[in-house]
Amino acid sequence: MSYPAEEIEAARKLFARPSEFLRGCASIEGLPPPKLPEVAIAGRSNVGKSTLINLLTGRKNLARVSKTPGRTRELNFFLTAGTLMLVDLPGYGYARVSREETARWTELIFAYLRGRPNLRRVFLLIDSRHGPFESDIFVMELLDRAAVTFQTVLTKCDKPNKSELAESRAKTETEVARHPAAIPGLLAVSAQSGHGVDELRAAIAAAAAG
Repeated sequence: MSYPAEEIEAARKLFARPSEFLRGCASIEGLPPPKLPEVAIAGRSNVGKSTLINLLTGRKNLARVSKTPGRTRELNFFLTAGTLMLVDLPGYGYARVSREETARWTELIFAYLRGRPNLRRVFLLIDSRHGPFESDIFVMELLDRAAVTFQTVLTKCDKPNKSELAESRAKTETEVARHPAAIPGLLAVSAQSGHGVDELRAAIAAAAAG
């Protein structure tokens, strides 16, 4: 997906302004008041959510990056430019997480998705080396049921070769097309090279403004 140069620049200026960690919430009762537009980042454990939030905001340690899958167990809220809330959802799909923990995650996330009136969009991160896993498809179905619009982002797009990336993209596009809550068209990013980050910023800014 492409965005006009003026939207790219406006989004760059937005994310160049200060960002701060606001709070982590393990229950719906702890959520901040729904006063600002929110954009949530979802994805499997170790898909690169925290790294991407740091890259978007230009802050190396804003979101804590862990090498241990399944570390994030809360909804983490980050205030950007005083006007936008980025929400880092707990990673899913880690095999060592118990069924009870998975059930608790599902309950928390579904309650958040259905009950957050200021949530403008979810950006669902998919590892470009593999395409969607069953757990990713489960989350797409969860978003369908909650009637929350989502946009799919392929991460680590510098890792696979061209043919592998094309195969992964095609596989992901086919799956995304099955879901009524999905926005057509994929974004592809690389935290290492910075590829696609400007477009992702623009997409987030457009979602928040809408």
